[in-house]
Order: sequence, then C-alpha cells, then structure tokens
Amino acid sequence: MFKKMAADALGLSDVGKIIDPQDYDKTDADDYVMHEDEEKIFFLIKTKADEYCFTNLALIHVDGDSAMSSKRTLKRYPYSQHSISEVVMETAGKIDLDIEIGFTLGQIPFKIDVQKNQIERLKDLYKSLLRIAEMTHENAILISMANQSLDKAVTVLQNSRPNDVALDVQYSKLTDFGFTWMTSVRNQYHVKDFGDVFEKYINN
Repeated sequence: MFKKMAADALGLSDVGKIIDPQDYDKTDADDYVMHEDEEKIFFLIKTKADEYCFTNLALIHVDGDSAMSSKRTLKRYPYSQHSISEVVMETAGKIDLDIEIGFTLGQIPFKIDVQKNQIERLKDLYKSLLRIAEMTHENAILISMANQSLDKAVTVLQNSRPNDVALDVQYSKLTDFGFTWMTSVRNQYHVKDFGDVFEKYINN
C-alpha cells in the first residue's frame, strides 16, 4: 500500500504502457468499443489509473481518479465531433523515465506519459494523430470554400430569376439545391472514420 501511495505522489503511477493487440480484450476500454459498428482498436495506452483507447472512430478514455481507486469514468470523444489539433511529442532526457505525447481533442487538452523504451511505437501514434489533424484542417478549409461557392451561386441565381418564375418556386429550388450540395460536401470532407490513417502509420 505504501509503495502505491509513493508512486502516486511521485507521479510514477501515471506513466503508461502501450498494450499489445492480443491483450486489448483484457482492458476495460475494449468493453466499450462499438464492435457491432465495425469500430476497431488501433492503439491503447494503459496507466494504473487510466486507459486511452484510440479507435478508427473515437478516443475512448477510461478515466480513473487515481491509481489507488477502482472508480472509473468512461468518456468517449468521436473524431467527427472533436477535431484533433496541436499534436506534440516530447522525447526523454537522459534521466527521464518517460516520454510524452500531447494533443487537443476539440477543446480538451491531453498529455499522456509513456515508458521511454516504447518510443518507437509511440512515434506511430504521433504520426497518425498528426496526419488526422492535417486532414481535418485541410477539409475544414475545403468545406468553407464550398460554402462560399454556394453563397455566390445562390446570389447569381437570385439576381437572374426570370420574370415568369414565381419567387416561392425559385426559393424552393435553391433550398433543394443548397441542401443537396452541402450534403454532398459534408459526406466528402467531414470524415468520421480514420481507420485508413491508423492502418498506414501504426505497425504493431
């Protein structure tokens, strides 16, 4: 008991270990993966208090109060609702016992310490998150450009309305066109599943 308390006080209990795929089913996070919807775990970090489970669809955080408590809070962050940004990785110095990966998910910052002998595997996660952040940023720009193009098109159509076309008919057609256009843009650029990115960069 004293050793556990000392580890908490020194912060050592928060140093995580990357879990091998064959051991995913031994973690709490695996119970909350939506396997029924083809959700798949690609990376999982476990500390004495927390689990950070990266799937193709979301980050599942099994949040513990401390290493000494059995209480856990499940938090799920779908990438489609919480964009990844500000991805950083801090390598270890000569006397450090851990390395750190940091990122922001929506408005929530995360910093996860990992055993420094697992740096090569953590690099895979870093590259995956970095690429997802880049894709999300680029897609947000394209969606904004699509919105601007639609606004310009609607303005042109409104100003060029033939006299024999009723105003309500014109607006109905514009509304239908706008909805179809934006649905198409969203389906193309609002990515929900990043499985292909994880598969490219993560080498378990």
